[in-house]
Order: sequence, then structure tokens, then C-alpha cells
Amino acid sequence: MSALRTLDDLLAEGVSGRRVLVRADLNVPLDKQSGAITDDGRIRAVLPTLGALVEAGAKVVVCSHLGRPKGAPDPQFSLSPVADRLGELLGAPVHFATDTVGDSARSTVADLADGQVALLENLRFNAGETSKDEAERGAFADQLAAFGDAYVDDAFGAVHRKHASVYDVPARLPHVAGRLVLREVEVLSKLTSEPERPYVVVLGGSKVSDKLAVIEALLPTVDRLLIGGGMCFTFLKAQGLEVGTSLLEKDMVETCRNLLERADGKILLPVDVVVADAFAPDAAHDTVRVDGIPSHRLGLDIGPETVAGFAAALSQAKTIFWNGPMGVFEMAAFAAGTRGIAEAITKADAFSVVGGGDSAAAVRALGLDESSFGHISTGGGASLEYLEGKTLPGIAALEN
Repeated sequence: MSALRTLDDLLAEGVSGRRVLVRADLNVPLDKQSGAITDDGRIRAVLPTLGALVEAGAKVVVCSHLGRPKGAPDPQFSLSPVADRLGELLGAPVHFATDTVGDSARSTVADLADGQVALLENLRFNAGETSKDEAERGAFADQLAAFGDAYVDDAFGAVHRKHASVYDVPARLPHVAGRLVLREVEVLSKLTSEPERPYVVVLGGSKVSDKLAVIEALLPTVDRLLIGGGMCFTFLKAQGLEVGTSLLEKDMVETCRNLLERADGKILLPVDVVVADAFAPDAAHDTVRVDGIPSHRLGLDIGPETVAGFAAALSQAKTIFWNGPMGVFEMAAFAAGTRGIAEAITKADAFSVVGGGDSAAAVRALGLDESSFGHISTGGGASLEYLEGKTLPGIAALEN
């Protein structure tokens, strides 16, 4: 990887009075009823970059996506509540444009004073942002780039997307990596180059198919690979076990069997699981051995023996990467596995990385101390693709 130009390089050139377009990842979860932000972690993550630009007197124009609108305005995905929260955290009002590149955006940006911040409406309200058509994407990138004299990418959660604001805008403006993106790349390159050993990876979440590429990439390099979450049942099925009505990817069973054969004992699977009568917070449930899962019940968490076994492996580690919850942590009855693994990671004398997405959400939802982990990534998909060795379009664009 070639060296990235950084925010400090841009600040050294001077940004006072200049417009700086910042691509942030403000894709926060919103409560379906009230529309309130339920976790502001991604907003907080971009504060070091925005704060430095504000202090240096830049006119800061922030853009982001939120959710998956279909290329047209959709009120449920408006960034308006994000603008309010960002203003609270910055301690100064954030000027909100009610469109992305229209009249409101143009006048909002034009009216900015030095050291002020504007937030444009959701990028994905414009079909050009995610278009596969280079010309359509390029035309939208031209409109966005017109709002900046320089570009900062601080949206690590989006760098694996070939989108206009991530991939095409940096080709049109002087560009640098923000503080967050730089930290993410430094941390993940540590895992891919020479991790201190033993190197233990914990993978959870629902589907093997989502994690197959990263398992293939990691197997030769890790010392232990601990597998929990819904994806463990496809591996258990590959061992010939009954998994009841648990989540199962039938077309992945043979793949899992091959992985287990090739893994040379590196893969650790659960020995006990919490099974329930239904996928519901108040469902009747108990713990059974993995060779005793009843045919009419489904597994929703790893059991206490598995937590103890995984914790023992983690206690030996010097480097840990964790991506994906061990169970349905959103329901109290099935949160003990994820909590137990998270706590074991914090107790290990190791450099630990939480790989974004649901794992980062679990850390916050379970009230765990974020500072007790070495690094909590803001990008689940991006961090996995980085570990797979893929070229991330947003990083490649910054290197050019």
C-alpha cells in the first residue's frame, strides 16, 4: 500500500477560509417509532476530523448516506436528526441542507462562514451516488465536488463501496484520509502483516456465506478460529449433528466440511448451545450439548461451557480480531454468549480489534467499556474485505 496523504498534510497547507468536503459515515440506527438516534457511535467517530477542520477555520461541508433509500428522497432516511446530534456534539449549530446538490445545498454552502459546518441531505436520495453507470455516477460526483476545494474521506464504513462520494469525488479534488480512516487502515494492516502470536479470531453472525471469503483468507494465518452465532449450526451440521430448526445454510454444509478438514484443528466450534421453542424474547429455553439439540427447537446463543472454552483460547492470545455476535444479543435471554466473549477479550493481554457492525453495536448495547478494546472498527463489511486482501475502492481512490 502506498502512503496516504493525511488530514495533517492538508492542515499544514492551511484550510482557513477554504471549503473542505468531508465524506463521513453517519449511517446511524434510528428508532422506527420516534425516529430518534439509538446509537451515535458513528457520529462521535468523525468528531476528531471535523473538530480539527473547524478549529483551523475551514468551511466544512459534510456528506453521508443513511439507510438504503432507492435513489430518491424518503423522509424516514433524512439526515436531519443527525444534523441536530452532530451540532450538540460539536457544540455549535450544524447548517442542514434539505437536498444533496440542489438549491438548498448550494445556498447552505455559499452562506458558510469560516469554522462553520454544513451537512448535506442523504447522498442516496440521488441515484447517481450508487449507480453502476460511470457517467451517471461521474455527473453526480461533479456536482458534489463543486462544494469543496479539498476532499477528506473519513467514512471507513463506506470505503468498500464504488460510490460517487467515495470513489469518484477524490479524482476531482485534492484528497486526504481523515483521522478515522487512517487509524482503521493502520490497525487492520497490523493484522494482515505481522500479527503478534498467538493470533485468535472470533467470528459470529448469522451466515457462513457472508464470512466464507474471510475464513478462507484467515485460515492460513490464524492460530485459532472460534466460530459462534447462527453460522455455527451449518458447521455443526457438517459434523453430522442434528441442529433442529436453527439457522442453516444447506448449500454451505459441504463447504464447511471441507473447511473443517483443512483447518488442521484450528477451528473451535461450540460444545453447548442455548435452544428455544421460538425466536422470541420470552420463549422457553435451556442449554443443551450440541449433540443433543431437539429437532423442534432452535439455537439462539452459545452455552456457558463454550464461553469458558473460547475464553481459555482467548486468554492465550496476543492478537484478537472479533466480528459478529455469538447469539441474539438484542434479547436478554440470548445475550450471555456475546457478553462472555466480549468480556474475555477485554481481559486478555492482547491487542484486540472489534470488527465493526453488529459486534460494535453489541459492545455498546451491553454497556461494555469501549476503551478496554484496542480498537473498535466503524466498518463491518469494510474491515472484513480488508482482511480478505481485497482492494477497497475508497482507499484506492485516496492513494491515486
